[in-house]
Amino acid sequence: MTIKIYGDPGSGSLRRVTTAAKIMGIELERVKVDLFKGESQTDEFKSRLNPHGLTPVLEDGDTILWEASAINLYLANKANSTLVGTTQEERFQVLQWMFWSGEQWRTFTTTIFDERVGKTVMGVPKDESLIKFAESKIRAAAKVLDQHLEDRKFMVGNALTFADIDIAAPFSQVDRAKFPLKEFPNLIAWHDNLLQSFPAWAETKAEVDNRMESFLASVGVKL
Repeated sequence: MTIKIYGDPGSGSLRRVTTAAKIMGIELERVKVDLFKGESQTDEFKSRLNPHGLTPVLEDGDTILWEASAINLYLANKANSTLVGTTQEERFQVLQWMFWSGEQWRTFTTTIFDERVGKTVMGVPKDESLIKFAESKIRAAAKVLDQHLEDRKFMVGNALTFADIDIAAPFSQVDRAKFPLKEFPNLIAWHDNLLQSFPAWAETKAEVDNRMESFLASVGVKL
């Protein structure tokens, strides 16, 4: 039975799943959910797939699963993938960084994306104090990452894991939302290495860029 993944190609969270699936050799049936048209906010979507009205969502037979990190762990279990780490110690470190990324990292980049991109599209004034607060949190987290990556190519061990994919996700919108990441050279070098070393990450970047740029052009928005 084909595994379905619901999501918008402009989504960095969907990108985490599609990248991981490509690397693991797992074929997914893509079901486009246009977030800009509110297709995830319908009663049918919320009742059947995700009550929060968010994507991505995985459907595998009777299994419905949301949250990109949970979906990736589910797929890795099916594929017996080393993206979860190769030893017990590495597995816990990977989980540590995945949880950290959700709490200390992506929540603040999402806030800035919503303020700088979302509100511009909607024609709503930005909350500059909120942007300043989120930027301070991002800089604090990026400082930790920059120090951690000083002599590393990967977040955990010597190979790509979900820790890298989760933490790299904000780079999907870095130029549009203007996250203050270019101040951290080790972080930038690490991400550049991911783009150069893993074609799946570069391919999904192009998909996100094409989707976002075409949408912004269609509504006449320049960031």
